[in-house]
Amino acid sequence: MRVGAGWWQGWWVLGVAGLMAWSGAARADAVLDWLNRASAAAKQLNYSGVYVYHHGEHVEVLRVLHRADANGELEKIEVLEGTPRQFLRINSDVYCHLPDGKHVRLERNAPRRFFPAILPAQLGDLLEYYDAKLGGTERVAGRSCQVVTLDPRDGYRYAFSLWLDKMTGLPLKSRIINSNGAAVSMFVFSEIQIGKAPGVQVFRNDLAGKRIQNASLDKPASAIWEVTPPPGYQQVQEAVRSLPGKQAPVTHLVFSDGLSVLSMFVEPVNPQMQSLQGLSAEGAIGVYGRQVDGYSVTTLGEVPSMALIETGNSVKRK
Repeated sequence: MRVGAGWWQGWWVLGVAGLMAWSGAARADAVLDWLNRASAAAKQLNYSGVYVYHHGEHVEVLRVLHRADANGELEKIEVLEGTPRQFLRINSDVYCHLPDGKHVRLERNAPRRFFPAILPAQLGDLLEYYDAKLGGTERVAGRSCQVVTLDPRDGYRYAFSLWLDKMTGLPLKSRIINSNGAAVSMFVFSEIQIGKAPGVQVFRNDLAGKRIQNASLDKPASAIWEVTPPPGYQQVQEAVRSLPGKQAPVTHLVFSDGLSVLSMFVEPVNPQMQSLQGLSAEGAIGVYGRQVDGYSVTTLGEVPSMALIETGNSVKRK
């Protein structure tokens, strides 16, 4: 009888273990399905609405209009408070209409998109660096949302919480949370209309009498600097830019794991100005500065200090 009981007990344990493994795999597939829906919805759906961006003590109110048709994507972002700013994206090109009304900065093949398009088109290895889980159901802008949490598996990124519209998958709210559990930044729709395409006329790109400034010069940044970002981060943008108030062009590199983003700016040391040294912060954004071979290297982003320091310290001139 004891042998028989042991045999059945062994099969019961194996059965429970198999059921748990299947359940875990099913949950992972369910989370991945939601994230894929969210990524596609932000790019393929027609929508318009107003959202609030909280960043430390800073708050902005913005209007977004998004149209997707046979010709691709049109997107317009308007800042509704303070200095008037407007961004117009035509597929992968972004036009920033500057407040003076005379200049337009053009960013070609811009890799980063505006909220609610916060997820990459290809999720790739994202879940290798985040533990994604389904949460409960909450309401945002009057619509029922599925909450998804993404907790970092290491110290190089912060946690994310996403509120995804249950009917369409469109992200209606996102929040970045640091290791202390405090919110670093947040986007949240106050009103949203999904499904109705904004008229083509609202995306008219008025360039008459305006001077277009190309955001990138011809010189490739990767030919000069070698950078080793933290695990999971890939270089998604490189440019050499002419920036207001800068005597020389500034090298700009952007790294991302698909969610977290950090930027690096490299410029010749100006002896007339004090350059940043060490770790500091600008609001909720971490900043790390150092000098390399006569150049000032500034690394910043909504990421843990360890990611900034290791990235900044890895810079080498080729």
